[in-house]
Amino acid sequence: MTTPVPSIRFSTCDLCDSLKADTSGDTRWLPGSRYRSYGAFARFAGPVATVRCLDDNTQVKAAVESFGAGRVLVVDGGGSLRRSLVGGNLAASAAKNGWAGVLVHGAVRDLEELRATALGLFALGHVPMPTERRDQGLADLPVQIEGVWIRPGDWLYADEDGIVIAPKPVHPAG
Repeated sequence: MTTPVPSIRFSTCDLCDSLKADTSGDTRWLPGSRYRSYGAFARFAGPVATVRCLDDNTQVKAAVESFGAGRVLVVDGGGSLRRSLVGGNLAASAAKNGWAGVLVHGAVRDLEELRATALGLFALGHVPMPTERRDQGLADLPVQIEGVWIRPGDWLYADEDGIVIAPKPVHPAG
């Protein structure tokens, strides 16, 4: 089932400017310099779904093969660059199933295919080695990346300047 991903206009810098007086700690951010854009879209946003896995993308595959509904899949791969957690086939499934984007705290592969896929995709790096599927990993739980908690249902905004996470939508209407 293909569904169009809603286009949200935002800039993470503008979001941070508008939220800088918020001292609640609800808004968190990841440094943009650690993540590289690999998909066709260098900007994406949506409510979060999560997977935690290490060198085994069984749960990532299950997630992207499900209806994305404009969500962003956050994959906590422990920062490992030993094996790829998302490649061309999984990215194509995510795009086909309406995911707005994927953030991989780990590695991806099939760079030419990823660039041609209508998906936002950020990752720490890339490696040609495929995953091992051992039916391991967990889905739909809070994950901690770079010391920042990201929970299912949070909103994630990603662009070239960085990644902003908030407990509810913070982008301007439009």
